[in-house]
Amino acid sequence: MGIAGSAPGLTDLRALLAALDPELDPVPKRFLHASHEKARERVADALMMFREAEGTTLIVDVDEDNLGNERMLWARITLRVQSSLTAVGMMAAVSAALARRGIPCNPVSAFLHDHLFVPWERRDDALDALSHLTP
Repeated sequence: MGIAGSAPGLTDLRALLAALDPELDPVPKRFLHASHEKARERVADALMMFREAEGTTLIVDVDEDNLGNERMLWARITLRVQSSLTAVGMMAAVSAALARRGIPCNPVSAFLHDHLFVPWERRDDALDALSHLTP
């Protein structure tokens, strides 16, 4: 697949909400913050990397060997609907559904899909909230 100039995917809010099709990644994640130099050492392991003025944030898998040492584990829920980067309202509706249940959410939009990072212990609650979201 090459680099496309326009954003593919659905833009109609009703169609997007009807086709969310959330999928839970079974591997817990963690957010790391590192200096730009240190982040270069971990970039190959990163699911996501974002550079800010103060340093780089990485989202990485947590391996089973250090599960007990984690302060905050996150679950990734992929919304398998192919949403356009120009779609309006989908993330607002999803965030509101999770907020009504008191579930923190860190969304990440990629080219084809949106991903939600919710606290690991609330992952089932988050999936339930999304299953009750109606267009």
